[in-house]
Amino acid sequence: MNISEIKQRLIEGNERFVADKLDGKLQDSNRRNELTDGQQPHTIVLSCADSRVVPEFAFDSGLGELFVVRVAGNVANSSSLASIEYAVAHCGSKVIVVLGHQSCGAVTAAVGGGDNGYSLNHLLSHITPAISASAAGASVNDVVKKNAELNAKELVTRSSIISKAVESGSVEILSAYYNLDSGKVDFL
Repeated sequence: MNISEIKQRLIEGNERFVADKLDGKLQDSNRRNELTDGQQPHTIVLSCADSRVVPEFAFDSGLGELFVVRVAGNVANSSSLASIEYAVAHCGSKVIVVLGHQSCGAVTAAVGGGDNGYSLNHLLSHITPAISASAAGASVNDVVKKNAELNAKELVTRSSIISKAVESGSVEILSAYYNLDSGKVDFL
């Protein structure tokens, strides 16, 4: 599949999810057996760890189609970045989707500020640029969208593996926003 076909597959899968018409393909023992010798997911999804956001369902994908990296706030930290680099360099993935979502708790915490302890403060510091780049008084959901866009750019600026793949045209990065209430994914 080329990049255009992959993007169309993601859009159509999301349309099925929104319409409650999941096809459930590539989710059986035959598919598991096909994947025992390796994986070639067409898409990498950098998603929030929120339990309400499940990329495999949102895009009606089967086993081996998505390489999902989940971290609160869908931030491009060192570990998530390394995982994405692995999929680009070793799995042949062609599309990266940075998926923010409505009412993100990590973004809400970053906007709210305060001391959340060492580890969470460190994670939330990755969201601060989105707060700074948003209009004064921007809603949490506007900051979520900005955060997805900025993290998509971070993947290129912080990784030579990803930037070379994007420059060569073998990988495309998309930022997106998942609506909790409808299940619809808006590509930004």
